[in-house]
Amino acid sequence: MERETGMSALKNITFAAAQPLGGHTHRKRFVWEALAFSLLVLMLLFVAWGTEQLVHPLNIGGQEDISLEPKHLPFYALRTTVRMLVAVGFSLIFSLGYATIAAKSRRAGQVLVPLLDVLQSVPVLGYISFTVTAFIAMFPHSNLGPELAAIFAIFTSQAWNMTFSLYQGFMNVPRDMSEAAFVFHLSPWQKFWRMEVPFAMPGLVWNTMMSMSGGWFFVVASEAITVGNNKITLPGVGSYIALAIEQKDVNAIVYAIIAMTVVILLYDQLLFRPLVAWSDKFRYEMTASQMTPDSWVLSVFQKSRIMSRIWPLVEKLIELMMRFHIPGRRISPLKAIYNLRPPERYIDWAWYSLLLVGGIVGITYTFQYLQLDITLAEVGRVFSMALATFVRVIILMIIASLIWVPFGVYVGLRPRLAEKIQPLAQFLAAFPANLIFPVAVMVIASHNLNPNIWLSPLILFGAQWYILFNVIAGASAFPNDLKEAAHNFQIKGWAWWRKVMLPAIFPYFLTGAVTASGGAWNASIVAELATWGDTRLKAFGIGSYIAEMTEKGDFHRIILGIIIMSLFVVALNRVFWNRLYENAAKKFRLD
Repeated sequence: MERETGMSALKNITFAAAQPLGGHTHRKRFVWEALAFSLLVLMLLFVAWGTEQLVHPLNIGGQEDISLEPKHLPFYALRTTVRMLVAVGFSLIFSLGYATIAAKSRRAGQVLVPLLDVLQSVPVLGYISFTVTAFIAMFPHSNLGPELAAIFAIFTSQAWNMTFSLYQGFMNVPRDMSEAAFVFHLSPWQKFWRMEVPFAMPGLVWNTMMSMSGGWFFVVASEAITVGNNKITLPGVGSYIALAIEQKDVNAIVYAIIAMTVVILLYDQLLFRPLVAWSDKFRYEMTASQMTPDSWVLSVFQKSRIMSRIWPLVEKLIELMMRFHIPGRRISPLKAIYNLRPPERYIDWAWYSLLLVGGIVGITYTFQYLQLDITLAEVGRVFSMALATFVRVIILMIIASLIWVPFGVYVGLRPRLAEKIQPLAQFLAAFPANLIFPVAVMVIASHNLNPNIWLSPLILFGAQWYILFNVIAGASAFPNDLKEAAHNFQIKGWAWWRKVMLPAIFPYFLTGAVTASGGAWNASIVAELATWGDTRLKAFGIGSYIAEMTEKGDFHRIILGIIIMSLFVVALNRVFWNRLYENAAKKFRLD
């Protein structure tokens, strides 16, 4: 039977309730039931334990003693995993709301998309600097305050690329699907859940994996927080790594790597591989693919009688939600294409005036705040530091694209290979640059190398994976009928890349490139200031400047660094990436 694709996604995006497979022996049935029941119980226990850990009373001083003994690592790994999963949940909710408004409202998009550029360019340390005190003040006698500060820091490393992925998916929905939704008289609410979300789902799943990995990259900064005189240490792999680096304990670093590997493999098998296999049903194509991803966890639940009885109730609730009719204006796709709506000139003028006034007020207050303690000469010096980081980011982005675009296409077109590469890619993307500091610092210091050059490659660890994951998502979503057409017309070599594959993955690559650019600027905070024990190496750049000012608790200079970094990121995105984005939306849609 042909898989659910294209138009059928309009009629049903929920998968059918799993039925036990015929022909199985009683023993095999018992094994499937036991596995499914055990997984459900473990998930419920994990949720209950994680909730209890978040709200227990706060220790004096807001710190907990961290031990480098390996026996404590499983507990630390579970605490870190709870924070990351909670942050991913909030990131998903935020992405659905933010991307929908930005894609649906022209006026809101004019503000939200540039604002998203700013949000992703603000370093994690920048958010931590201003949120730790606020969260602790909100929950003064509970551990929930520091935990929420850590979760929020992880959220800021996860949410932006998920939002960009959804926005890219919503903006590139094929016109024939929009026309079908209009013909079927779908309301905006029904169109959103039955067409737009399913179309964006494959890319969102891969970017969610990238978000989990991105959270690992900044887990040290989120669990071992130091802002001026405030120091908060929460039990977790990040604080364990921070203490190991401070004490120059190589064995502890190895133990942390092993713990990270085990955790990544577990949530890959239990969470992301089932999601990848499930989201494959939403590929936009007219013929079924010969190879589809699978998951043993998904198979367990499909063969379980427990789920065959529970899932119909869940499915009915989902179907009722999708059928819920919210009144809204339905616009013909042809009318939207040819701009037949009358121009709302006066509303636009009022909107732009409001934005102008808001911008002037914001700039005025910021200028008044900064001029109290900062000279024009220092602004010029920080600008030159940002320019140095900008050159590093551009060079490293070009290198990452040349390496990972061909590799991502090769993997994405082969689902079986993608299943094997997926956990490895997640591990490499999650690998914090802090764990490379021992080798990097010792090599640079012993050979008297220039930190401005040799610390730069560490930025790649926070940037290149956005490109890889999005290219894999784009190649995985490449319609099988187009693949067969290219084969039948014998399009090969460079012509295949230029006329078939590059146009198909270009919107996905742009999403990866935009988020990779923001990730590279964020990674510069970690990469340009490397420490190992008492040895401290610093590269000339805006990242090292913000890291130093955060350690000192100098909020004036933290804001100055964040503003100048944000200006560079927004200018790059507005002048270069967004123009490519608009061209991709017009020329490379799967219509």
